Amino acid sequence: MTLLTFPCDFTIKVFGAASEEFETTVLGIIHKHVSNFSDRMIQTRPSKGQKYAAMTITVHVESKEQLDRIYQDLSACNQVIMTL
Repeated sequence: MTLLTFPCDFTIKVFGAASEEFETTVLGIIHKHVSNFSDRMIQTRPSKGQKYAAMTITVHVESKEQLDRIYQDLSACNQVIMTL
C-alpha cells in the first residue's frame, strides 16, 4: 500500500561530496528514469563548510516502480552519501 497517488510530482533529496561530478552523476541517474525532466526543477545547496552538497530535485513520476528504480540507482551510486 502506498500513500501516494500516481502520477505525481515527488521531491527527492540527495547528499554527497560537493563536486561537479556528483551533480552530473545524480542528474544522469534522474534523466535515465524521467524522460520529461527539466533542470530547473533542481536546487543545490552547499554545506556550511562547502565540503558537501544537498540536491533537492522535483520529478514527475508515473508509478511507484519508477520511483523505486530511481532510489535504487541513487543508493547504489558511490558518490551519494544519503538519499531522502
